[in-house]
Amino acid sequence: MNVPYIDMHCDTLMQAWLKRKKDIYTLPKAMVDVQRLKQGGCMAQFFAIFMPPIKLKKYMGPFFPKDGPYIRKLHTIFQNTLKDHGDVLAPVFTGKDLEQNAAQGKISALLTLEDGRAVNGSLERLEEFYTMGVRLISLTWNQPNCFGSPNSDNPQVMNTGLTPFGRQAVERMTQLGMIVDVSHLSDGGFWDVAQISSKPFVASHSNCRELCPHRRNLTDDMLKALGEKGGVAGVNFGPEFLNQSPEDKNSTNERIAVHLRHMIQKGGLECAAFGSDFDGIKGSFETGSPKEMPRLISYLESHGFTWEEIEHIAYKNVQRVLKECL
Repeated sequence: MNVPYIDMHCDTLMQAWLKRKKDIYTLPKAMVDVQRLKQGGCMAQFFAIFMPPIKLKKYMGPFFPKDGPYIRKLHTIFQNTLKDHGDVLAPVFTGKDLEQNAAQGKISALLTLEDGRAVNGSLERLEEFYTMGVRLISLTWNQPNCFGSPNSDNPQVMNTGLTPFGRQAVERMTQLGMIVDVSHLSDGGFWDVAQISSKPFVASHSNCRELCPHRRNLTDDMLKALGEKGGVAGVNFGPEFLNQSPEDKNSTNERIAVHLRHMIQKGGLECAAFGSDFDGIKGSFETGSPKEMPRLISYLESHGFTWEEIEHIAYKNVQRVLKECL
């Protein structure tokens, strides 16, 4: 049985920009392109505008891209893909778009922003991103910004909550119809979002800290709170987020399955999803592109996951969140 799937995170737009491509229909040196999404039976792919780390500025100097022009370039790549390959790909702006696109045999594309620093403390700027088509924002990456603090080995930073603007912005995002993403956020920020948000929120590409001690992963209490809020966590395929040892660079279907089972046990069946982080991770991958997703789903079926569980993980949980949030 073939099951469509939704993937809540990839960094492919940045890869296309680095390779000076005008769209993402064919990117043989990347992990994702539209052709492979089609081969893998993708229902929807979330495409991130990933903001280059500020720390690179001292190395790149004048070659470091300014936020505004960089965002416009990645947005243009996204728009070019939709325009030139509209027979295959269609955008998602509302909760209804996903089902309409699927009925037409099209893959849905949802635009996201990874690192909300470009919002720059302005609700007007937040609304501009909504108008641009952004429907999910990862509040932070790995540096502090106007929303709050990132995940950190420093307990003081890790326990820091949202800024006053961050609290206001989360409320405004839910009003607009933008999904709040807590991947990369500090633990303190997570708990602020859980308390503030009136709609489900997500950890688009985060795993279980109990199984892998990386600070980016979610504790059992977080998974429980996320599930109670109606949110989902997208399992990240990166080895550093899957394995106990940071020296283990192998991403296996077995470890993905272990994390999914733990998510369900702690957050409930409607908590688990896929958030591959394709084109943003490195290592040796058993599932390293969209065309290999059917093999992962077959692995889950042959290793104790029921079809009800698989369908919820693959698409139903995220589909529900889109309906409730957008």
